[in-house]
Amino acid sequence: MKKDNKLYWRKLDNSAKIFPISAGKKYSTVFRLSAVLNEKIEPNILQEAVNQTLEKYQSFQVRMKPGFFWYYLEHNPKLPIVTEEEDYPCKYIEPRKNNNYLFKVTYFENKINIDIFHSLTDGNSGTTFFREIIYTYLELMYPEILNDEERQIRKIEYDTEDSYIKNYDKKAKSNASTKKAYVLKGKKMKLGAVSAIHEIIDLESLKKESKKYDTTITQYLTAVLIYAIYEENYNKQKNKSKKPIKVCIPVNLKKYFQSKTMSNFFSYITVEAQMQNLNTFDKIIEFVKKDFKEKLNEEEILKTMSANVKLGNNVFIRAIPLFIKKAVVRLGYIEIRKYTTITYSNIGRIGIIGKYKDYINYFLMLIAPEPVEKIKCSSCTFENKMAFTFTSILHSNCIERRFYKFLTNKGIKVEIESNGVLDDISSEIE
Repeated sequence: MKKDNKLYWRKLDNSAKIFPISAGKKYSTVFRLSAVLNEKIEPNILQEAVNQTLEKYQSFQVRMKPGFFWYYLEHNPKLPIVTEEEDYPCKYIEPRKNNNYLFKVTYFENKINIDIFHSLTDGNSGTTFFREIIYTYLELMYPEILNDEERQIRKIEYDTEDSYIKNYDKKAKSNASTKKAYVLKGKKMKLGAVSAIHEIIDLESLKKESKKYDTTITQYLTAVLIYAIYEENYNKQKNKSKKPIKVCIPVNLKKYFQSKTMSNFFSYITVEAQMQNLNTFDKIIEFVKKDFKEKLNEEEILKTMSANVKLGNNVFIRAIPLFIKKAVVRLGYIEIRKYTTITYSNIGRIGIIGKYKDYINYFLMLIAPEPVEKIKCSSCTFENKMAFTFTSILHSNCIERRFYKFLTNKGIKVEIESNGVLDDISSEIE
């Protein structure tokens, strides 16, 4: 709904409904995007860049309010506050500390971060918004150099349709597995602490290696991740689990259905590896290729998406008051997480035009880990660098270390960066 040419209020999309009900300090449902630039950040210019970007993307200029049945979004007349980074990534966004915004922009030395609450948008649209902040920041910093660059600046105010409702099939039936997943074992860090380990991978050498197995990069890295979990966690248990290692792979639905929404529009596939028959990497990667082929197609994705939409539109669920929904959903959310071992989200290439590229080293994406999914993985690509990130609440970095060792033993060039919570894993490689 509009009022005085501003967004007055709007409903949350089908995916977004669940996040504010289940979110808290343990389940922040926040993801982060970072841009590592070549020079130190100027805070005042960054603040101005954020303000200008909000004028173009007014669907982000909102705050959340509780209704009787669901939360909803309304126009936020204030401006967000840009601050220096001083805490762990992907933490629960406390609305009162940021003028009630559902995203938070921070900086540290030469890095710009944006943490986004998933009720606002997904990784694809969040990247579009963040990229505009980076473009605007660089234009304000270097007007003489970048004033001749021509780029199309879209003004996206109200393109916030619920594309789930528009595209789902009422008759589609989900084939989702009912098997609970293997859960990662290990001692957890104190509440709120998050380790972030970034493995900056040379894209050309990664492509070369993945082609040997006739796989996409996402398939190849999914197989390496399953192998690392199997070797360092699953296989070291005294009583071997019969539960499968299940990897949740978010899917950008805009690749399959027509949509220009800036709201959430994603689904997922789940790779379900029954490890009794997959005790070598070659067996794992062949299984992953086969599972991707069976599940990553429009028909199967439509079934998964439609099942989630039908659940959100269930008459009984819709009629439950919000304060009751909170208690029920939070208990259910903990149970649902037991059907995934780990999440791996690859948002792909972040394209930057012309001379702007000269000021950027690479991008990062991070996802908040949870008490059940103790490690989450994400990646993005810029030029010839792919940043694969582990965010973890476990004291041990053995899975991250095994992943790194596997890639480097294959001749793939990998550099390590971290937030220093755990020891540097590159120094431990023999």
